[in-house]
Amino acid sequence: MPRLSPRLAAIVDALPLEPHLRVLEIGCGPGAAARAVAARLGTGHVLAIDRSAAAIEQARAAAAGEIAAGRMSVRQVAGEDFVLLPGEEPYDLVFAVRVGALDGRHPEAGRLLLRRLALATRPGARLFIDGGDPLREVPIPR
Repeated sequence: MPRLSPRLAAIVDALPLEPHLRVLEIGCGPGAAARAVAARLGTGHVLAIDRSAAAIEQARAAAAGEIAAGRMSVRQVAGEDFVLLPGEEPYDLVFAVRVGALDGRHPEAGRLLLRRLALATRPGARLFIDGGDPLREVPIPR
């Protein structure tokens, strides 16, 4: 289990995780939260994305065990450019911590990202971002 800051641990603890869920983390950085999510999934899967190649390389190296076990994967892509790959199943739960497109710092990127999420998630999927106590839910437009 990765060591998390108290803030990140509270965020992961607050996610409504179930063992079978497909989870998407936007802006994963070095992947600590995604690894903690992967540790709580049984048959589920977490995909950690980040626009930074360096962050994805750190996440890939740190999560070698989770990736080998099939519980986690990583992909270099900006949230507003994210699309499902051919044959990729949609996601049930999405979370993001300190992502400017979702916290109001970059509203146009945020609108684009929400449209992308509508296409990459199942009906009823939920999106959580930091800024609540510790999370707040943002509706995915359908």
